[in-house]
Amino acid sequence: MTEAPIVHLSLAPGLPRHGLPQRASFERWAAAAAAGARRRRATELSIRLVGIDEGRLLNLQYRGRDYATNVLSFPTDLPPGLRLPLIGDLVICAPVVAREAAEQGKAARDHYAHLTVHGVLHLLGYDHEHDADAERMEALETRVLAGFGIADPYRV
Repeated sequence: MTEAPIVHLSLAPGLPRHGLPQRASFERWAAAAAAGARRRRATELSIRLVGIDEGRLLNLQYRGRDYATNVLSFPTDLPPGLRLPLIGDLVICAPVVAREAAEQGKAARDHYAHLTVHGVLHLLGYDHEHDADAERMEALETRVLAGFGIADPYRV
């Protein structure tokens, strides 16, 4: 059995706390994603919840896209031979999550769970650039989320 992941949660200044999940929820979602990916080593990551302006700036700076997106993942790039538990950072844009959840008719908490699982899987090396990879990643996300009683996020 692996240790529970260490999640460092930070909120952008001025971001309202109301409606945001607690650290314990992010820890459970990250743990389930790591377990689903069969990660056996200790896991540590940072999650930063941001507003539209910071989300847009980061998406533009790192992906060249001039809009705020729901989640950005920044895997840790450690030197060869250095084995630390840090897998990277997630940035989740709270207003985008709230808007998307409303548009998709789902609970914001369920959408946060999905985006956390999705982001952690990216940090662990999963991707969806090719159809086969996308199917594998989406199937794993769906299985992990089902463990929380959350419906398949790809069938909205």
